[in-house]
Amino acid sequence: MEWRVRTDSKLRRRSMGAISALLGGVLMLTACTGGDEKAGGGDANKSQSEVDAAAAKDASKAKITITPKDGTDNASLDSTAVSVADGTLTAVELKTSEGAAVAGKIAADGKSWKPEAPLKRSTKYALSATAKDESGKEAHENASFSTVSPENSFIGSFVPEDGQTVGVGMPVSITFNKPIKDKKAVQSAINVTSSSGQEVVGHWFSAQRLDFRPEKYWQAGSTVTMKMALDGVQGAPGVQGVQNRTVTFKVGRSQVSTVDVKTKKMTVTRDGAVIKTIPISAGSPATPTYNGQMVISEKFKETRMNGATVGFTDADGKGEYDIKDVPHAMRLSTSGTFLHGNYWGADSIFGSVNTSHGCVGLNDVKGAGDPNQPAAWFYDNSLIGDVVTVVNSPDKTIKPDNGLNGWNLGWADWKAGSAV
Repeated sequence: MEWRVRTDSKLRRRSMGAISALLGGVLMLTACTGGDEKAGGGDANKSQSEVDAAAAKDASKAKITITPKDGTDNASLDSTAVSVADGTLTAVELKTSEGAAVAGKIAADGKSWKPEAPLKRSTKYALSATAKDESGKEAHENASFSTVSPENSFIGSFVPEDGQTVGVGMPVSITFNKPIKDKKAVQSAINVTSSSGQEVVGHWFSAQRLDFRPEKYWQAGSTVTMKMALDGVQGAPGVQGVQNRTVTFKVGRSQVSTVDVKTKKMTVTRDGAVIKTIPISAGSPATPTYNGQMVISEKFKETRMNGATVGFTDADGKGEYDIKDVPHAMRLSTSGTFLHGNYWGADSIFGSVNTSHGCVGLNDVKGAGDPNQPAAWFYDNSLIGDVVTVVNSPDKTIKPDNGLNGWNLGWADWKAGSAV
């Protein structure tokens, strides 16, 4: 019995050794297999690199650039553009976030695209562009951006209008809707030139008004051009311009009329020759007319004039006058000075007595329907921008910023108001 037991024990030890050897072989085989997988992974990575290289080799050579960049906020309104290198554009689509398409045009050479008009403020846009290279392979690019808001932008309203014919005294006058802090940057982005070759200089009357004029009146028959490149120009911290405009206007014949308050006559001089003398009635001694050079800024065949709007009131606060149909009215100042027809005064006052509240009156009829009246003649023969100079009045000279009347500043003082 003991012998058989020892024999079974040996057999068990031999069996366990064999099993251990077998398991060790399996473990070794497993470890080697793991090493083979790592080597195989290196071959896979190399294959992927080859695939990437092949894909890059097969890609289009055309490179599209979109302005502004994707994700831009406060984008300017007139800088949106698409260009391509090593290819030509085949399609460009610009839409608002609501899906409204924006018209644009690919250039004849296929190298660029621009919208046909400036974009709108506070609007989100999506732009997609497609181009192809010389082998016909296509490239695609997309961008989304938002334009500047009204709160973060400024605009300038200006006179005269594009294509208008004006008198020799008409300045270029720009009024900004927000105060300008960096006057130099804004003025530098506005260029006014004349075909006459006259030097043109800007003058800041305030943080919101910039006028341009030459030393002397514009040369008759000349052409004046204003180029405004304010889009993206910072006028104040966080406030940028949005306008790119070119405005051209024509200067007509030279007409300067002189109102002599003392003699109560107006002499109309055109191209150096006196063409008419008209009896007038200027401001009374209590309410005299300003002296100085004044530019006609507006014309109304008929308009209402109420004294309350310019400070002439009765004890009850109502206007000392309220005439609803003043004929042939031409504005000379912001504060309310006009040259206009007068039908309510006797014919005898014209040329003999000054009776108005500061305006210059010419004889006329109610309804502005008689072309033979002096006021009608002057109205029909006057342009926006013509000069009316008042002399020999007991009042002071009008301030240069009261209307378009910067001619009342000497040239040195005018140039001193420039920021460039």
